[in-house]
Amino acid sequence: MSNLSSTLESIRPIDSRLIKEARRRLDSLTKPLGSLGRLEEFAERIVAITGEIRPRITRKMVFVFAADHGVSEEGVSAFPKEVTAQMVYNFLRGGAGINVLARHAGAEVKVIDVGVDHDFGAGGHTAEGLISRKVVMGSRNMRKGPAMTEEEALKCIDVGIELATEYAGGGVVFATGEMGIANTTPSSAVIAAFSGLPVREVTGKGTGIDDRAFEHKVRVIEESLEVNRPDPKDPLDVLSKVGGPEIAAICGLVVGAASRRVPVVIDGFISTAGALVATELEPGIKDYIFAAHVSVERGHRVMLDRMGLRPFVDLDLRLGEGTGAAIGMTLIEAGVKIYNEMATFDEAGVSEKK
Repeated sequence: MSNLSSTLESIRPIDSRLIKEARRRLDSLTKPLGSLGRLEEFAERIVAITGEIRPRITRKMVFVFAADHGVSEEGVSAFPKEVTAQMVYNFLRGGAGINVLARHAGAEVKVIDVGVDHDFGAGGHTAEGLISRKVVMGSRNMRKGPAMTEEEALKCIDVGIELATEYAGGGVVFATGEMGIANTTPSSAVIAAFSGLPVREVTGKGTGIDDRAFEHKVRVIEESLEVNRPDPKDPLDVLSKVGGPEIAAICGLVVGAASRRVPVVIDGFISTAGALVATELEPGIKDYIFAAHVSVERGHRVMLDRMGLRPFVDLDLRLGEGTGAAIGMTLIEAGVKIYNEMATFDEAGVSEKK
């Protein structure tokens, strides 16, 4: 039996009184009111999310969920499906973009196989450090039918919930990342299903496909939606029919984080697709989410606007893996340090503005 329903029921709204209390401290610091802009907002929100009036960030964790997608056989990506498993090995060796930026941020990287079409125990390669929670050997081709059954989608969600529960507590901040060749295709399908917008308006070039391949990708998504007819009022129906295993696991991590009052920083298009499903299940979850950046994928801004989330930065990123989220964690940490470590006017003996 899935943990989703009980976890959703355990989520409580953040306490707006704590935001006001945090604002009083911020306004007492040796600076003009609001002069540190969004860094102050980040601190306020961390106070409200954690329930700690003097919070500390003691641990930062990036969860990179990996899975394959049956729709990759339609030629919607510039890379073959085998790259998913190859990149998982790269993550484990510490050689990927997310490893570099996580080291820069002082964050741990957890790599989770939730649906890679590869046996990591074979072939002589080392998979030391891999968290194996495989639910499926890749999703099915959504152009021909549902990508997953609802039971499979729920099992993938449970993977995220269980990891959130396992690592919650002690001043931790979570970040989401992913790896899965062709996963911008289901992500575009997810936002098209929820928003009702034309597929072309929410679809980008992913790994860098050319114009001809882009037109083909749009047709594949349109046909997938026509074949499956996902119900936008039923988030699980959308997720199972046109989503993917790692999107579902990210949804679960976000749901689980909110239930345990853990801040979660989302990365780009695919991570945001998972977070979007979570907020469609329970709108209040958005208060626990920080949007690190807006990517060049056309549907990403649409997703963020639907959730009412304002991204920190626009750096023209489109790598995924959690790279933007790792950068975002450093900005949140900066805000919390300002809140905790900056002197008040009284402590510094500085005269306040009359």
